[in-house]
Amino acid sequence: MKKLSNKTVFITGGLSGIGKACAIAAANEGAHVVIADLNSDLVAKTMEEIKKINSGAIFIECDVSVYKQVESAVQQTIKTFSTLDVALNNAGIGGEGNKVGDMSEEAWLKVIGVNLNGVFNCMRHELAQMSKQKKGVIINMSSILGKVGFANSSHYVASKHGIIGLTKAAALEYAEEGIRINAISPAFIETPLLTNAGIDDNTNLKKQIIGLHPMKRLGTAEEIASGFIFLASDDSSFMTGSTLEIDGGYLAQ
Repeated sequence: MKKLSNKTVFITGGLSGIGKACAIAAANEGAHVVIADLNSDLVAKTMEEIKKINSGAIFIECDVSVYKQVESAVQQTIKTFSTLDVALNNAGIGGEGNKVGDMSEEAWLKVIGVNLNGVFNCMRHELAQMSKQKKGVIINMSSILGKVGFANSSHYVASKHGIIGLTKAAALEYAEEGIRINAISPAFIETPLLTNAGIDDNTNLKKQIIGLHPMKRLGTAEEIASGFIFLASDDSSFMTGSTLEIDGGYLAQ
């Protein structure tokens, strides 16, 4: 039997990278998939891929940093599928590389607005529905940088640390309501986010980042998706408030 059969799975930032891999994995496990993301030229191709697996998939344009847009996206999900069973709060961005003392206010607020406030906005509305249902699963996408520091990325590091703290607090608040809330902390993964940060095969920086991992390679989006399915399904029924580290040994050092 498929692990997410007839479940409604809501995924932010699902048009590419980790989010897309998780959406495809959810569809393969029988879920109705909702992709909430910024509108882009990726919509048609990504939704076509998902609908080939499970036709019960929809796209909703949404900027997670805007509270009302998230509220509308969750409401549209409920209107379409009646329930919200699993939410993956995955949308995130990088940002300018700078020391704290040189970081622009604009860059700081933008990363915190999407990566941390965006997760709060999503949880606020997801939990309202899941509390009515007395069940549900929320998975927040953090990072290894939610556990350790990384120079010139203070906004990203702070946002990912904040996600882990938010996950733990909410897990305690909703444990008795049948709602499980966990996080995933990937290491550096081969995704467009990495490429957009200027880390591609032609740079020494990529070799250096690969070298930071004991397994001497980057992870794949599909490997993170496997962890997502574990947390989303009953396979992890006694887990809440935890962080699943999928990091090639990075945090063991």
